[in-house]
Amino acid sequence: MRSYRSLFRTPEFTPLFLASLVQVAAQTMGGLALGTLVYAATESPLLSALSMFGPSLAQVLGATTLLSAADRLPPRATITGIALAFAAGTAILATPVPLWATFALILLLGLVASLGGGVRWGLLNEILPKNGYLLGRSVFNMANGLTQITGYATGGVLVTVLSPRGTLLTAAALYLAAAIAARLGLTRRAPRASGRPSVAETWRTNARLWSYAPRRNVYLLLWIPNGLIVGCESLYVSYAPDHAGLLFACAALGMFVGDVTVGRVLPPGVRPRFGIPLLLLLAAPYLVFALRPGVPVAAVAVAVASVGFGASLVQQERLISLTPAELSGHALGLHSAGMLTMQGVSAGLAGAVAQLTSPGVAMVVAAAASIAVTLSLSVAGQREKRRPGGGGDGEGRAVGVLGVADVDG
Repeated sequence: MRSYRSLFRTPEFTPLFLASLVQVAAQTMGGLALGTLVYAATESPLLSALSMFGPSLAQVLGATTLLSAADRLPPRATITGIALAFAAGTAILATPVPLWATFALILLLGLVASLGGGVRWGLLNEILPKNGYLLGRSVFNMANGLTQITGYATGGVLVTVLSPRGTLLTAAALYLAAAIAARLGLTRRAPRASGRPSVAETWRTNARLWSYAPRRNVYLLLWIPNGLIVGCESLYVSYAPDHAGLLFACAALGMFVGDVTVGRVLPPGVRPRFGIPLLLLLAAPYLVFALRPGVPVAAVAVAVASVGFGASLVQQERLISLTPAELSGHALGLHSAGMLTMQGVSAGLAGAVAQLTSPGVAMVVAAAASIAVTLSLSVAGQREKRRPGGGGDGEGRAVGVLGVADVDG
């Protein structure tokens, strides 16, 4: 599978793609509206950041209790149900509920969403041929980037024209449309794994996935540097309240460029070498916020940095190569849940630093931490490569071919 056209000729790819795209549009518009609503009510960078990225904090609970269901529930029903839950929850958030109830509902929706990544990406891996996952995921990421650009720009207009609550109702309608697209477009499939989902099975599989050192290094590279930079993004509203939609759109544009570059431009043999450089690019431009730049410079820095999000495609390809097929949904769900959890934690930490200092200072702190973690994990990966017997333990069946350098560039 070498072309985007071949993806859309694959049965079920298009409805999964469309349902995901509509859901991303709802998420971007709803998140911007909710962040604006909370900031207007509280003038708190911390609460504004948590309102937009707080659902991610619940991902850690889902990852430790619910994730075994990612391979043990029928994909169509699960994807449809998650979209319906978000439609109802977002509609409630559009009503004048107390602040504590807003955050309680945000966390509940995050718990529901913890299944989404594993089910969706596990289904994508099942729909596409074995060599098609990275190309398919890159199309999702590119389309998500364009949708975020449109969603944040549209959301910014709707917040002004309709008000934040009217924008939340629009987002709820989009979630409902995503549920309909999934229900009507996907076929009924049996779960990928047998047995009943349980907390015990979730823990066992998590432990198995985490116990293999090369795979553990990939997870950490996927979670921490990325999450810290999303902490920077969570401060756009407090950094430039009147231009946050522009900054989010520029970030989405940069992410689109990064995904095109990794998915289509870089040859497969060269691609693994760009994992670490792209992660460093993801963080370095945010150091300019130490100078408190104006919106034009900030927008350019954000766009350039976000090209580095393409690193996640390199690492996801590596993760798939190190994971048994029957655990693909769980493994990708753990990646998604861990990444979103770290994003929520980073949003909280960045918001707390901004509360004590300023949004610009908090961005610089988060970016510097991201660079330090990336370099540390790169060194750890190289040490694992040189360690005698570090080539595999039966789990990483592709390690002997790809090598640890495939993760670390």
